[in-house]
Amino acid sequence: MTQPTANTLHIVCPHCHTTNRVRADQLGSAPDCGSCHQPLFGGRSVALDAQSFERHLQRNEIPLLVDFWAPWCGPCRQMAPGFEQAAARLEPHLRLAKVDTEAVPALGARYNIRSIPTLAMFKGGREIARQAGAMGAADIVRWAQANLR
Repeated sequence: MTQPTANTLHIVCPHCHTTNRVRADQLGSAPDCGSCHQPLFGGRSVALDAQSFERHLQRNEIPLLVDFWAPWCGPCRQMAPGFEQAAARLEPHLRLAKVDTEAVPALGARYNIRSIPTLAMFKGGREIARQAGAMGAADIVRWAQANLR
């Protein structure tokens, strides 16, 4: 794959996980995936397994905000609607994703997730911020924006 130019970004499709090149000035113009033709940004989070997590972590040139959660966790279920509302507000500048630590325990162990829900923000393949505990949509948006600076 060729390197992107200064005005293009690699964006991983939330549907088929193919890496797309998108001009930075077109991020807000509802770009579609070149492979599956689905929207690259739908204003909602994407559920990731171990393989798709790696692809989004390593290939996306926008930050990745991950909600590490579990289906049995009451605060996780309580935060879920707020996380989706935050996705609608933060895309296309961030990709929001959910990792079920019950279904993919290796990722929870790899990132030393000790309590859920835990939000972790990644940029350039590295974790840059972390916050444990349930938050509402406005707090998620504020926290994410503050950690992007």
